[in-house]
Amino acid sequence: MTVNETENPPLDFTTFYNIIDGELSSTPDNVRHATNPITLEENPAVPVSSIHDVSRAVEAAARAAKRWAEVPWEKRVSAVREYADAIEDKAEDFARILRMETGKTTMWAQHEIGTCVRYLREFCELSLHGEVIEDTKERKIVTRYTPLGVAVGIVPWNYPVQLSCVKMIPAILTGNSYIWKTSPYTPYCSLKFAELGQRFFPPGVLQALSGDDNLGPLLTDHPNVQIVSFTGSIPTGKKVLESCSRTLKRAILELGGNDAAIVCADVDPASVAAKIAAVSFCHSGQICIAMKRVYVHEAVYDAVLAAMVEFTKTLKVGSGNDVYAGPISNKDHFERVKNLLADIDAAKLTVALGSTKPPSDLGGYFLVPTIIDNPPDDARVVVEEQFGPVLPLMKWSDEADVISRANNTNMGLGASVWSRDLYQAERIGKQLQAGNIWINTHAEIGPKAPFAGHKESGLGVAMGVDGLKAFCNVQSIYTRPADGVAQY
Repeated sequence: MTVNETENPPLDFTTFYNIIDGELSSTPDNVRHATNPITLEENPAVPVSSIHDVSRAVEAAARAAKRWAEVPWEKRVSAVREYADAIEDKAEDFARILRMETGKTTMWAQHEIGTCVRYLREFCELSLHGEVIEDTKERKIVTRYTPLGVAVGIVPWNYPVQLSCVKMIPAILTGNSYIWKTSPYTPYCSLKFAELGQRFFPPGVLQALSGDDNLGPLLTDHPNVQIVSFTGSIPTGKKVLESCSRTLKRAILELGGNDAAIVCADVDPASVAAKIAAVSFCHSGQICIAMKRVYVHEAVYDAVLAAMVEFTKTLKVGSGNDVYAGPISNKDHFERVKNLLADIDAAKLTVALGSTKPPSDLGGYFLVPTIIDNPPDDARVVVEEQFGPVLPLMKWSDEADVISRANNTNMGLGASVWSRDLYQAERIGKQLQAGNIWINTHAEIGPKAPFAGHKESGLGVAMGVDGLKAFCNVQSIYTRPADGVAQY
């Protein structure tokens, strides 16, 4: 079925298809079902893409990329703006589907859709221009940026549409085509986003594929894909990079984080404790840039811990409209976080709030916010990225020592410093080994600034003008006049 066969075909939010070359494409003999993490009920059927589906999508993307690259920047921007308006018009439907597949609360599902709309519009405010390196009578040197061709975005299950927008829109704005590889756990909203996009982009410019664990390698190995942008775990990211290296295709990797927060002695304990807890337990901690380790100066440690415990008690967990945190999004990750909680028990760490066991009064993959009081630095809950509603607080007294402890990790995605003394906060922040440093805030990101990880937290850049350049080749043009005199 061709999506554009009528002017404004209605979106059916009960049936889900691949989007290949502007058409709805099914795989009737091979489908799968993800699970609703709130109810544990089976979600609707989605396609399991084959190597044939991948080949069709890549061929369509290659054809489309050649034509799309010739479309002026202003027209690409106009298409993205119209797409953002259409997403906003369907925000309630998208949020409902997102809630079904991720378990997000109503508030956070709506927030993700709203963030997508904002990101699309803010990306359109960026511009990408070549540079004049030299301009004399003898010679002119300029640079320009040209699209790579076929881009693939491999997105995770925790923010399946927001994190794809970070890949999709820079790719499309810079003249590439984009294939959206959906997460097996959360394919539903992504497929509908792509289906809606057919109203605004030519066939093949925006496509989406659903599948199982075999789908990613089929795309990363494909010789006619020019760039892969991946968000996910460090081990999987290394496999993606290895696959991309075989054909020397570009790879952008946004991987795990073990973000540290350093709380100084001069803070207001209640205010800072509330802000840190709100970020850390949002979406039950399933955020790459959530705080995973909190180092609190010993002078205010007891006050901050007590205030955080009291504030966190107010954060409701469940499935209603008035709750703050929902379940863990899938069974595999639920079991991983439970294993980490069991280790807390085995190590006899002090639990200041919460529980190392799932709540008995909730179905689904629920866990409650849990705060660990001053565990040792070598505890698993400190060393590993929890990616769940578990937060360790540790004491510090010496500035050089706490900086060393915060940097003692193979990850470097983000970190924050909390202090009334901005000179002190910035001095500490500049010594932290992470791509994103926040002062008296945390996890603020957006299209206007580059986002990157240090160490094993990633390669390359997302967002900002550098994020646009990531989907381009740079070309340097040297010009000398034929008769020795420049005429421009």
